[in-house]
Amino acid sequence: MSDLKPLLKQAAKPFLFLLTFIFICAFLAHYLTGDETLLEYARNNPELAYGTQTDPVGTQNPGIPSASGNNLPEEDLTRSVDTPLSETTPVSSTGKNTDASSVSESDTPVTPDSSGAYTDTKGSILDASVSTSAGSTSDAAAYAGETDTMEQHPDRFIYEEGFYYEPLTESVKERITGISYPESGCTVPYEDLNYVGLKYIDFNGQEQTGELICNKAVAKDMVEIFHELYRNDYRLESVRLIDEYNGDDTASMAENNTSCFNYRVVDGTTSLSKHAYGLAIDVNPYYNPYVVFHRNADGSDYISPPGSEIYADRSQNFAYKIDENDLCYRLFTEHGFTWGGNWNSTKDYQHFQKTLE
Repeated sequence: MSDLKPLLKQAAKPFLFLLTFIFICAFLAHYLTGDETLLEYARNNPELAYGTQTDPVGTQNPGIPSASGNNLPEEDLTRSVDTPLSETTPVSSTGKNTDASSVSESDTPVTPDSSGAYTDTKGSILDASVSTSAGSTSDAAAYAGETDTMEQHPDRFIYEEGFYYEPLTESVKERITGISYPESGCTVPYEDLNYVGLKYIDFNGQEQTGELICNKAVAKDMVEIFHELYRNDYRLESVRLIDEYNGDDTASMAENNTSCFNYRVVDGTTSLSKHAYGLAIDVNPYYNPYVVFHRNADGSDYISPPGSEIYADRSQNFAYKIDENDLCYRLFTEHGFTWGGNWNSTKDYQHFQKTLE
């Protein structure tokens, strides 16, 4: 036994040194990271945490912003997921391409009546008496609570838990009348529209409640598509009615809000947009802007919403980018929608629309 004591003492020295080294490293790591957990670090450093991960459709891991596998932008292309767009982007009261003189060949127009209720800008609501101020500032919890307790229509169709569509209830009609739905002169009857309730994953990886109004002919498409996006952890920053922004398309885009129905005309014309019929939807519009080539007086491209110009360069790799490899693109086109990113005279990367037979 006496022979073992020197050996034990000798072995204890490197062990104590190693233990001391571990404690020092742990202390330095704790001090330098400012008590961040791995999840907090990922949220605060998305360009490092999410920048290179890709997964096949249906197997995407939490924390990856898009099922397309697109990398996040470099530092100068990144807007923090914790920074509201309203703090970084000026909001105009006009809509996409305010001054455009031509109509996209894909956005088939229909001339409205002569009531005089329409404006001639794409993003303006059709009842000129309604103000176009910025969107609601109510918090997400209050918004979710409002949608969860709304009146339920007896003809509601439930696709999956949290995903349903139904004819417009009286309470929904009250919410939209005079904003996205003009009080007079509207050629689209309430009966042609459906309310869609859905769930989605926001930019912070949190489950949220969203809502759309669309044409009843595409309501089933909407719940199927958005359920698949939700199931694949596809990130959407906001899915709220355009009425939360007083019908102002640019204000909605500047907040990166995904929206569908808005009774308005195609920019620069007196012809109804597909949005006026609830047959078009704009998805993550801030990262997928509306572009008219060489439209400005100096020959530069017109890009909307303001502040999204850097995302008009589609050769860049960044999160939330819709292209032909993106899950959102694949789902909408599989359901018979066409994509504004394939247009010729303009590019509307956020826009999907469907033409009825």
